[in-house]
Amino acid sequence: MSALEGLEPDRVFYWFEELTKIPHGSGNVKQISDFLADFGRSRGLETIQDDVLNVIIKKPASAGYEDQPGLIIQGHMDMVAVSKPGTGIDMKKDSLKPYIDGDFIRAKDTSLGGDDGIAVAYALAILEDDSILHPALEVIITTEEEVGMDGARGLDMSHINSARLLNLDSEDEGHFLAGCAGGVRAHISLNLENADVPADAHAVRIKVSGLLGGHSGNEIHKGRGNANKIAGRILNELVNEKNISLAICNIEGGLADNAIPGETEMILMVAAKDRDIVDRETDRLRAEISAELATKDPDFKLEISSCDAVQGKAYDAKKIAMLLAVLPDGVQAMSADVPGLVETSLNLGMLGMKDGCVSLTCALRSSVESSKYELVNRLRALCRMCGADYSLAGDYPGWKFRADSPLRDKMVRVFKDMYDKEPIVEAIHAGLECGILMSKKSDLDCVSIGPDMYDIHTTEEHLSISSTVSVWNFLIRLLADKE
Repeated sequence: MSALEGLEPDRVFYWFEELTKIPHGSGNVKQISDFLADFGRSRGLETIQDDVLNVIIKKPASAGYEDQPGLIIQGHMDMVAVSKPGTGIDMKKDSLKPYIDGDFIRAKDTSLGGDDGIAVAYALAILEDDSILHPALEVIITTEEEVGMDGARGLDMSHINSARLLNLDSEDEGHFLAGCAGGVRAHISLNLENADVPADAHAVRIKVSGLLGGHSGNEIHKGRGNANKIAGRILNELVNEKNISLAICNIEGGLADNAIPGETEMILMVAAKDRDIVDRETDRLRAEISAELATKDPDFKLEISSCDAVQGKAYDAKKIAMLLAVLPDGVQAMSADVPGLVETSLNLGMLGMKDGCVSLTCALRSSVESSKYELVNRLRALCRMCGADYSLAGDYPGWKFRADSPLRDKMVRVFKDMYDKEPIVEAIHAGLECGILMSKKSDLDCVSIGPDMYDIHTTEEHLSISSTVSVWNFLIRLLADKE
């Protein structure tokens, strides 16, 4: 029996549930790409599946709409695939388990993939229904949006005829997005020196958990705790401030560069004479950080426990403690032009260690290109000071607000006719593919919308059912509207 049976519009929710049956985390999109290509071809629609597995499906205009400006409907097929620790779920192989919770759809113990599965579901429902009136449509479903927008980078826009693009990768109904930040991913690696561990040393596990996490663009301004940075703060306090004799065996936290990490764990070897001091300092830091996060992250936890020593060597922790302590994180600047908009930020999303090499992955964002690269240079200088290696990947441009936008004007008019109020037209700090696509086709007129979604990129992700219906009704009215 369908988990979403009975929801209307039934084909939107049908296709959304079908997508949850196909594992489609970033880097694992071949199956869903083939599914989408088969969908288009089986319905006799012009379908292109390119070398990076993007799928383009075209549908001719409805009778009487041949003279209307064509429209691109665009979203991405990959999702941030995360599961709760200890559930045994393999996000590369297992289906999601969606369920209804009041007005929301959630997935049991995993992220939902509403970002951006709902865009794909909308598109499929529109493409299959010949009763929906519309201009010529070109549906573009890209790959690897969540890990650097590689699908959009590899997309050949020479196949595309329309100059208007409706992106369906937003999470706030009634908000029309008309600009976004650019970004880049920074990879840092630091080789640690071997440490001499006393024979009586204790193996200690320190775990930071209970943090809300969230999207590093949409929620970075909320000041939520970053588990990787908190772990670094603790390590630096112990090693460099209190001069406690300890070595590090492992540190690991975060699941994606663009998600604020909610959990980090490290294993340390502590000299027997210092074990009590480590306990006391951890208690002190727990109280301090809990007070700091009382409103923003009330479920913060800091646990310390004895554990079995891990196999392999232990390493000097001073350099990594210092690097983590001084690494920028969170909001770096607010926009002077758009009240309330974050201009520049950095998120330490992933942290890991293997064979004495600590790796860090950060997401840098800015709506001002020069500010983005100033932050890049600052990070590079910091790495040089700490003896760390540094590289960049996934650099993408921002999307500059366009004063003249016929698509936006039409959407505002239709929205006012339907709801008797103005939509909110704004720019956001999160990255969208529009900037990359506009760099390939300079005459693109872009707007991004979507239904209400919350806690995306986390296991608490949930999609509003009523908002999904409302946005669908707006889409159908927009498509049918003649100029």
